[in-house]
Amino acid sequence: MRKVFHVVFCFIVLFILPCFTNAQQEEQAAVPQGQIIDKVVAIVGDKIILQSDVSDRILEYQNEKVQDTSNIRCKVIEDLMYEKLLLIEAQKDTTITVSDDQVEQEFDKRINYYVNEFGSKEAFEKWYGKTVEQYKEELKPDVRDLLMAQQMRSKVLDGLTISPEDVRKYYESIPLDSIPGVNAQEEVAQITKMAILTPEEKEVAKEKCEELRERVIKGEDMAALAVLYSGDPGSAKNGGQYKGVRKGEFAPEFEKVAFNLKDGEISSVFETQYGFHFIQLIHRHGELVDLRHILIIPLVSDEDMEKCREKLDTIEKLIKLDTISFSDAAAKYSDDKSSKYNGGLITNPQSGLTKWDMNQLGELDLSYTINMNPGDISDPEIYSSPDAKRGYRIVMLKNRSKPHKANLQDDYQMIQGTALAHKQQKVINDWINRKLKEGVYVHVDKNYLQCKFQNNWLTL
Repeated sequence: MRKVFHVVFCFIVLFILPCFTNAQQEEQAAVPQGQIIDKVVAIVGDKIILQSDVSDRILEYQNEKVQDTSNIRCKVIEDLMYEKLLLIEAQKDTTITVSDDQVEQEFDKRINYYVNEFGSKEAFEKWYGKTVEQYKEELKPDVRDLLMAQQMRSKVLDGLTISPEDVRKYYESIPLDSIPGVNAQEEVAQITKMAILTPEEKEVAKEKCEELRERVIKGEDMAALAVLYSGDPGSAKNGGQYKGVRKGEFAPEFEKVAFNLKDGEISSVFETQYGFHFIQLIHRHGELVDLRHILIIPLVSDEDMEKCREKLDTIEKLIKLDTISFSDAAAKYSDDKSSKYNGGLITNPQSGLTKWDMNQLGELDLSYTINMNPGDISDPEIYSSPDAKRGYRIVMLKNRSKPHKANLQDDYQMIQGTALAHKQQKVINDWINRKLKEGVYVHVDKNYLQCKFQNNWLTL
């Protein structure tokens, strides 16, 4: 039920999980009592960077399991100086503005991630010794600075593109022993036919939901009923409960009901794209709510499911007779809007590409394609869409690659992305050094003077 989304962190990380490595603990234990353990380690313009800022960023890299940690202290302090320079320039630029709504949205996205990391809002608040709302008020200025710096970076890179010739030159510049390896991958296309619910089928589900709501009103345990009957796999095993829900995570119809209930109140039965629900609000805390719900998904008849299978069976035969291509059939017949105009190819949300590592295919219930050859088309298989609709699909294995060194023919999109990032970094470095030549004040603590920075922080 809860929308799945991948949180992509911006290049500036302001919220750091407050966990400590053994090395940190040993370092702190060695500090005599009464001695100040934090200090200014760099200044850019009027912006300071503390030793604790560096330590926190290193921890973030460790938590994210960043592979290259060589000279990490030097890399971190240079990143922080770059971010301060972006902020200085953003504050001078009258075209860069950040609204209160933008600050709220960014904070909510980040705090939600960290609450999930702690396991609950209560655990987060216990660790910090303050409420989420208090934490938000303290961090608002930092979030605003973050968004301003992001806008400045976007402005520096505005209009930057990369040509096929740029991609080729970049690839040819990579030393042979540094060309990255690529895992075995597949491209898979699908055509889906989803069963259409009849009014009668929807009414049966609604009546079942009304019956369960009435049982709760009369005193039965809603959590137990959710375990037994709810069709939401994300919450049924937890008695229908979701904690720390914020706006933007659920279907709009669901949120409209949830955020208008009082503590302990039970909603009427209502409908979303997933089926019929009712909600009990457990507790509201600021902009977050804890709730319990039961979802009853309307069941399509065996007859309607069979019609879907028969349609796909006919489409499959037409494709195999070369009467129509798989790509054209997807555009003409498929019910999957996300893939039908892309030749039926299923896009990997993590990369934005249509290639999937072999170990990711289980996420799509497509592990069976390992027994197919490129060009093979499966028989119709039962399929449930992300919005809980049921039907059938046929699948074509478009191609499969073996593990190999990246090359322009097979991995152009991946290399193009890397080449663009390389070009962006050069533009950013040129911008940094131009600003430094213009006279931005920079001071770096003596403990970092041995660092080999990418840019001229120490020589101007």
